[in-house]
Amino acid sequence: MIRTALTRRFDLGTPVIGAPMAGVAGGALAAAVSRAGGLGMIGIAGNHTAEFVTAQCAIPASAGLPFGVGLMAWVLDDRPDLLQATIAARPALVSVSFGDPGPYVAPLHDAGIAVAVQVNTVADVHRAEAAGADVIVAQGSEAGGHTGHRATLPLLQEVLTLTDLPVVAAGGIATGRGMAAVLAAGAAGVWIGTPLLACPEGLNSPTARARVQAAAGEETVLTRAFDVAQRLAWPSRWPGRALVNEFSRTWHGREEELARDDVASQRVVDARRSDDLDQAPVYAGESVGLVTAERSATDVVRDLTAGAERALRAVPDLLA
Repeated sequence: MIRTALTRRFDLGTPVIGAPMAGVAGGALAAAVSRAGGLGMIGIAGNHTAEFVTAQCAIPASAGLPFGVGLMAWVLDDRPDLLQATIAARPALVSVSFGDPGPYVAPLHDAGIAVAVQVNTVADVHRAEAAGADVIVAQGSEAGGHTGHRATLPLLQEVLTLTDLPVVAAGGIATGRGMAAVLAAGAAGVWIGTPLLACPEGLNSPTARARVQAAAGEETVLTRAFDVAQRLAWPSRWPGRALVNEFSRTWHGREEELARDDVASQRVVDARRSDDLDQAPVYAGESVGLVTAERSATDVVRDLTAGAERALRAVPDLLA
């Protein structure tokens, strides 16, 4: 069994956290990750309601499984009801990312809830520590969904020199070898999203899961085009990594023009409703080429852990 500061803090069987991917990571996916000994997270976006938070959290909670919730700081500024519903659900961990976590750490700590903060720059690390974060998530640009502009390994190494808090690595980790690599580098765990995109427990559609399984690792793009098209208030420093499609080929790099094109904007809005993935985004990271079959998240986490254990056992053979 792999034991780290993360597994000891949260009494986990493996140092794996399921990323809180809004629109994908609901209660069923979180529960499936936790059944394998990890910590499943539920992703909450600005279009969700407090009732959604309560209902999704009840799924792992009713099974007696630990779980976490992922919140976006820039959303919470106008949606305190999401924070209140999260606190009421009593998760083991709440991540507050994409903005200033400062106003939200104290209320979570007062409720006895640990706080993770996702970081993409050195400045983010200092802000997370000043806010009182318990866990730092070093997220590299290989990650799917909204992310920064630094690669995982350089960022992870720098974060590890800056903090004594447990650091979890995110971005591009999809195999036991990848998990072993960041653990050997000093990470206390891994934060995985893309490997869970083809799991039947996810909230995404069968069409989206099939698209993920067919994609190659080279077929992603880091872009603001989908946010601009949907007129979302995502801070510009966090573009989103998604599978390349017809819309991104047309509009990536033309975001200023897209902001004035209401016809193109409506095309994406309509496509999300109809599951037209030539126009709507499918957020996925650069490890997507390793996701080739629809499997339970429980099996994904178990296989990831077993592969990491094998790789770590082999490390002493490298030493003369």
